Amino acid sequence: MISLDDVHLNLVSAAGPVNILRGITLSIAPGETVSLIGPSGSGKTTLMMLIAGLERQTSGRIVVNGGDLESLDENGLALFRRDALGIVFQDFHLVDSMTALENVAMPLEFAGVPDAFDRARDALGSVGLAPRVGHYPGQLSGGEQQRVAIARAFVAKPKLLLADEPTGNLDGATGEAVMDLLFDMQARSGATLMLITHSMEIAGRCARHLQIADGRIISDSGPDSGPK
Repeated sequence: MISLDDVHLNLVSAAGPVNILRGITLSIAPGETVSLIGPSGSGKTTLMMLIAGLERQTSGRIVVNGGDLESLDENGLALFRRDALGIVFQDFHLVDSMTALENVAMPLEFAGVPDAFDRARDALGSVGLAPRVGHYPGQLSGGEQQRVAIARAFVAKPKLLLADEPTGNLDGATGEAVMDLLFDMQARSGATLMLITHSMEIAGRCARHLQIADGRIISDSGPDSGPK
């Protein structure tokens, strides 16, 4: 599902070049659940952004779902994200002027799916929000907003789910309920999951654990471990 070969990302700053990623080689199989842990500034989110095609690497090769991301232009990357990816962020990223139903239906509408709203309604029902489909984000709790975001991420049946600190803005009990839902949805769909978290307890729910520091993978453990 994911293959990275000697991936580097270097940025230029006023103080000189900054090496964000320093030679990441990684292979993740379909259906794997993988946690990505490490200190702030270690390169976790940057690595996820490259896999999502939201940033371009300086050098190296990234292949996701059989496609070389370097060969895709911006339109091609947008289609890749639409058709293959679901993304859940810490900050929900819902459109405030849209109802829960409209937020979840949006990616399907972009894809021209004729029954977008029916599928969105089913997706919200699957995360326990059937009574809240007509509510706007401002009328929902943080946990409910993240459930909407999870429904939106899964509604198009993605092959790969990327989650960046999905419980970072939630209290402990709400965060635990959201993670139960996320892993349940992943198990039912069979999607590959890459999860950034600072919580070792949450990371432990994944079958494989990658630790990153200073832009390098320093540890790769778990029953499905691939090359570092």
